Amino acid sequence: MLNIALFGPPGAGKGTQSKLLLEKYNLTYISTGDILREEIVKQTALGKEAKEIIDKGGLVPDEIIVQIIEKKVTMNLDSRGILFDGFPRTVVQAYILEGLLLKLNSSLTCMLSLEVPKDLLVARMLERAKVGGRADDNLEVIEVRMQEYENKTKPVIDFYKAKGNYYPIQGVGEVEDIFEQLCKTIESTISHDYFNVVLLGKPGSGKGTQGEILAKNNNLVYISTGKLLRKEITAGTELGMIAKPYMERGEIVPDEIAIKLIERQIERNPSASGFIFKGFPRTIVQAYILDGLLRRINSKVSLMLNIRLSTLDAIKRLNDRSKTERKRVYDSSTEMILNRLDEYEKKTKPVIEYYKKQSVFFDSDGSGTEDDVNARLQEAIKKGVRQVRNAD
Repeated sequence: MLNIALFGPPGAGKGTQSKLLLEKYNLTYISTGDILREEIVKQTALGKEAKEIIDKGGLVPDEIIVQIIEKKVTMNLDSRGILFDGFPRTVVQAYILEGLLLKLNSSLTCMLSLEVPKDLLVARMLERAKVGGRADDNLEVIEVRMQEYENKTKPVIDFYKAKGNYYPIQGVGEVEDIFEQLCKTIESTISHDYFNVVLLGKPGSGKGTQGEILAKNNNLVYISTGKLLRKEITAGTELGMIAKPYMERGEIVPDEIAIKLIERQIERNPSASGFIFKGFPRTIVQAYILDGLLRRINSKVSLMLNIRLSTLDAIKRLNDRSKTERKRVYDSSTEMILNRLDEYEKKTKPVIEYYKKQSVFFDSDGSGTEDDVNARLQEAIKKGVRQVRNAD
């Protein structure tokens, strides 16, 4: 989804620019001010409660705001995304918005802030009062609203600056020029969206081989926790020494170690177009951890590819690998192979169900030659890309 918050002080021109953005990007429009004014005109209980507060230049309580936003979002599930005008206005509302979008398995794409000098803002609103006759556009109320903005709303800028998705836009000039700046910023933000793939499958299904090929062919960064851990063990690092006994038994290493390794790889690749994760997540807890790691870069899992392989074929492949230079410590005995397969059934299969519920799951046959498997996986990625683009 393309979710945008249009930000700025009263009189900055958010309403004018919102109309242009809605038409261009096919978004659901959520203006808390407009919705509340509709309630006031209809003289609903909500409208009467809000009118007194708005007329004094105050902010309507969050409990009311959340109700009207949830209702509006539910009624417009088919749009490309949401344009928020006048929300969030406080840091508390910023956290509320995070929660609301999380329920939609989404997040805020960008916060666009229209920057306009105070004297021009006051002049604009006084002129608007003559044309539109809004009760809250008089000098006394305007001063209150400006003060509210300074005290409560400006800290929201710091909130989104910390998240890395705050963009100031010059709000003075021709409407068309300002709109062009907004669109350029949005397009730039969209072009930096990550496409993230989780590669799962039984031990022996070929995840490592296929993961590296898929990463190369799709310009993605390959992150294999197993490969990273083996490097740490070879280098004799502290992380490697902690992980070594787990790796030798073919068991899942402590989550704290995997988190550090994945964080490090993501930080080392700030310009990546996306990541392929192999060997992580292997448990439901790790699935939640990966969601958290990706949310830190304002991203999420785009596609989960499951390489389907029978247990018998998996055992044969692992036995064959144990006789080559590619053998792993945990390929050394039938007992350890069976232990890994049993752990997969108990701990990793539920992860697949987790991603199925998010509608990012794709299943692919893992039998046949390396090229055959890769062709099927590549086709699944193409379908996943189309699905993500349609959702956006």
